[in-house]
Amino acid sequence: MNAAAKIEDDNVTKLNAPAQPVGNAPAQPVAEAPAQPAAAPAAVASEPRRAPAAPRKKRRLGRFLLMVALPLALLAGGSYVWVTGGRYQETENANLQQARISVASDTAGRIVQVGIADNQLVKQGDLLFVIDPEPYKIALAQADAAVAAARLNVEQLRASYSQAMAQERSASSEVDYAQSQYGRAADLAQKGINAKSSLDEARNDLDKAKQQLAVAQQGIVSAKAALGGNPDIETDKHPTVMSALAARDKAAYDLAQTTVKAPADGVIYQAASFKVGQYVAVGTPLFALVETGDTWIDANFKETQLTHMKPGQKAEIVVDTYPGRTFEATVKAIGAGTGAEFSLLPAQNATGNWVKVTQRIPVRLELTDPDARMALRTGMSATVTVDTGVARGLPSIFGHATAGEQAQ
Repeated sequence: MNAAAKIEDDNVTKLNAPAQPVGNAPAQPVAEAPAQPAAAPAAVASEPRRAPAAPRKKRRLGRFLLMVALPLALLAGGSYVWVTGGRYQETENANLQQARISVASDTAGRIVQVGIADNQLVKQGDLLFVIDPEPYKIALAQADAAVAAARLNVEQLRASYSQAMAQERSASSEVDYAQSQYGRAADLAQKGINAKSSLDEARNDLDKAKQQLAVAQQGIVSAKAALGGNPDIETDKHPTVMSALAARDKAAYDLAQTTVKAPADGVIYQAASFKVGQYVAVGTPLFALVETGDTWIDANFKETQLTHMKPGQKAEIVVDTYPGRTFEATVKAIGAGTGAEFSLLPAQNATGNWVKVTQRIPVRLELTDPDARMALRTGMSATVTVDTGVARGLPSIFGHATAGEQAQ
């Protein structure tokens, strides 16, 4: 037996040997394989089977193409987004605002009726509260009496004027009579029939009549002045009556102000401690009324976002309270300056430490949906997107204006 035959016999013996147990596992009996002819293993060993070789070159090529295509696709997508972008300017630095009215009383007094509660929704003209009206009713009655007295006084002044006119006519007649008497006395004295004392007495009577006429004329002037320079003036046009009427209107106004009504639609705020029996002074703020009919949004855009923004452009508002709802709005106005310019302490950048910082300018937007105003509350955070109508476009990359930019 040669060496090759011996190696084949050892291989056959190993193949037919039972498997060795692993660890402490009991050995399982192995069925003996039927004897094979000695020539069969030699034939198997002489013709081994090999797996086909993998196409490594194709795998490397596909992997390379994938590595190149992915960055190119990302670059193409980013370029498209950048070129077609810029039309919609968005900011999250925005808040919803509503007009707030500080409700106060024009008259002083004690509250006798309250028609509202804190956070209550009211309509224009609804009753807010009532101040005790009795003192103001008394004041109005006194003002009415003063008006009647003033009118009566005017009638008395008119009667005094008529009396002065009558006295002036009487005094004028006395002057004429005294003048005639003095003339006759002078003729008789000249003829020597009458004594000189009679002439002096006639002259004295004439002087007295003239003085009485002057007094009567002065009375007419005084009575006319008391009537405002116009004897035929209407009673209610007289200054005294007009003053009394003004005082009466003031008393009526104060009485009307004892009933306070809502000046606009809104929500009552900070009225929890407002109760019946409370004494209020004139002009003291009592609570606030937040107008729901006057709603706007203050959005602080970066100065670089305002290139093509102008009033009248459409916008969309998304409020954090209603994340799935969009409100339509319109750009109303663009602020006159940045927020830093109108702050209490404007920043003063020195020459040595100056750093350029992008500033923000407030833009006011007006809601166009009237039903949305009732669902919104002042101070809410919002996200604003304004459609400027101008995209960047390919020409802007090379420094040329797009057709939309030229139209703007």
